[in-house]
Amino acid sequence: MSVARSSRVRTSPPTRKGAGKATRASSNGSDATFRHRSDLLETMLRIRRFEERCVELYSATKIRGFVHLYIGEEAVAVGVNEALTPEDAVVATYREHGHALARGITAEAVMAEMYGRTTGCSGGRGGSMHLFDAGRRFYGGNAIVAGGLPLAAGLALADRMRGQNRVTCCFFGDGAFAEGEFHETANLAALWNLPVLFVCENNLYAMGTALERHQARTDLALRATSYGMVAWSVDGMDVEAVEQAARRAVEGIRTGTGPHFLELRTYRFRAHSMYDPDRYRDKAEVERWKSRDPITLLMDRMRESGAPVERAFTRIERRITAEIDRAVEAAEQAPEEPVETLLRHVTSAPLRR
Repeated sequence: MSVARSSRVRTSPPTRKGAGKATRASSNGSDATFRHRSDLLETMLRIRRFEERCVELYSATKIRGFVHLYIGEEAVAVGVNEALTPEDAVVATYREHGHALARGITAEAVMAEMYGRTTGCSGGRGGSMHLFDAGRRFYGGNAIVAGGLPLAAGLALADRMRGQNRVTCCFFGDGAFAEGEFHETANLAALWNLPVLFVCENNLYAMGTALERHQARTDLALRATSYGMVAWSVDGMDVEAVEQAARRAVEGIRTGTGPHFLELRTYRFRAHSMYDPDRYRDKAEVERWKSRDPITLLMDRMRESGAPVERAFTRIERRITAEIDRAVEAAEQAPEEPVETLLRHVTSAPLRR
């Protein structure tokens, strides 16, 4: 088995002990496997329905500002978060509604933040791109491309200095791979053997620029190994493949083998943002990727195992619809911040002589 200083790239995650047993249990439709898959399905569906509601609310001008949807990429956030503990830290991008919901921040707290209300997870100050929950060690949403990477190194270093066996997971896109912050952070994390899980959500486009137009070498996992860390590419549309890879990477990090890098090859079904006319991609390409919808893929696998997926889906759908309806109602009734407190958390109190 390769360690963190390996120069080789894995094209698929190594097999975990017991993986064969888990696969056989899945094919037999075991109760444990069915329950776990149902949980994965529910979280992905929660993200999908939340994002779809955001489209409606944005079109109705109830949500303002920039909004970046996670539709199509749900398997990444859900699969990776399954491998993390509440003590681990998560640093996300500006496309982070899915990360926040998968981390356990409630739909009500996220929706209130979208509305800019005081009951939002960031007190209504952050909006769509700056979701934050220190209690869940969810350190944002960051509007700057690659801006979260140095923060992740700092969090990991702090944990290391305190002697805490925690992992910091940092999500970023393929566009961030071209930024200096990635290379500086990767080098430092490998040099200091920091417990960082680098999760590159490679959706093939940096805003409207295709991967092959901004990267001379498009195998990002292979390039990550140049920093001496274990890295491999994963099908980012397969939530179970993502979970298995993330668990293996987290296990390696906890044993002290240094930072790991996962390139999760995924695709966003919607435009870069709600402002984006999306004229840079061929519609046939989008449809090809939609045929590999992560929710549909998981449901098909559940059907193949003989699980009662339709009944489970109906039950989950009903529960999530009610949950998001409550979130919207609560957000619309929540107060906006009074004008007199707008400088709170912005300026410090004057120093006394």
